[in-house]
Amino acid sequence: MINWDIYNKNCPTRQVLNRIADKWTVLVVGSLAQDTKRFSELKKEITGISQKMLTQTLRGMERDGLLTRKVYPTVPPKVEYTLTELGMSLISMISDIRDWAEGNIETVSQAQQSYDQRQQ
Repeated sequence: MINWDIYNKNCPTRQVLNRIADKWTVLVVGSLAQDTKRFSELKKEITGISQKMLTQTLRGMERDGLLTRKVYPTVPPKVEYTLTELGMSLISMISDIRDWAEGNIETVSQAQQSYDQRQQ
């Protein structure tokens, strides 16, 4: 059995960490947690993400086995994205992180202001 070590710069688990710690991946997983969505629905829901970044994120997540992409033979093509079982295994962790961020943003903001004032 291989002993993976995420703290080792050469360990491939770092690639997984980079994927799941990416803010766009986190937001896509959160968006797809409830149901399958089309590209345009994801783009509309995840404000601030560019079309290029959404495309790159979805491709990377598909490559890593976190979601599936289904193309329907229509004109124009209809494409839907769905989390795989592996992708769904991230939902509770991401939900906890979202809850933490939303529950602690005021404390973090106060700490930032205090730090910024001390730096002046």
